Amino acid sequence: MNLSQTCHAPDAWHERTPEMRVLMVEDATDLAETVSARFARVGIACDLAATVTEAEDHLAVQRYDALVLDINLPDGSGTDLLRRLRTGGNRTPVLMLTALVSVDNRVDALDLRADDYLVKPFDQRELEARLRALVRREAAQKSDTIQLGALSYSPSQMSATLDGEKVTLTRREAALLELLVRFPEQYLSKERLYDGLFAFDDADVGLNAIELYIARLRKRLAGSSVGIETQRGVGYRIVDRG
Repeated sequence: MNLSQTCHAPDAWHERTPEMRVLMVEDATDLAETVSARFARVGIACDLAATVTEAEDHLAVQRYDALVLDINLPDGSGTDLLRRLRTGGNRTPVLMLTALVSVDNRVDALDLRADDYLVKPFDQRELEARLRALVRREAAQKSDTIQLGALSYSPSQMSATLDGEKVTLTRREAALLELLVRFPEQYLSKERLYDGLFAFDDADVGLNAIELYIARLRKRLAGSSVGIETQRGVGYRIVDRG
């Protein structure tokens, strides 16, 4: 069974956003599915990867709040993946998850700038608590404001100002704006925006929903130097034309 999948909680999609989005890299099928099912119940969106290659594919198209990373994987080592992430400047919080219990293993992972370490077997509640602590710590270390020309966006408050005036945003609009402003001048595909915005599965929600929210954001930004551009077949990007 291929573990590369997304775990969703069955609930209405309207104006709901996940508490966090996590990538779990684990080749033990039973463990991965058990953990991800619990994540879904508590509002944590979880993507699963069974190999280093699958994990890299996920990371190439999706931003995560945290990674749960096993050390021993079928096609390589989780520590090698961690090394590549840190060398490439990726500071996503990483919790190493492994059956290895020696102090040397823990020290090696932490020296590679893993953020935390949990040994199997573990209590699901502890895993969730540790992930929340990592995400809170990372948020506190980041600047609370993202600036793009006249636009200021606060991720922690999910709020924005334009030329000093507060912009009225729904939670979905704020989440979409955050995705765009974190990658200014870079085109993001409709599929990537969809994955970041609609973490919970709903048969009534299609890709066209992104066009709706893009149109709403354009109205919010109208009259300013900041705008959203479309490149057909590629995606959307936010730019400052000032």
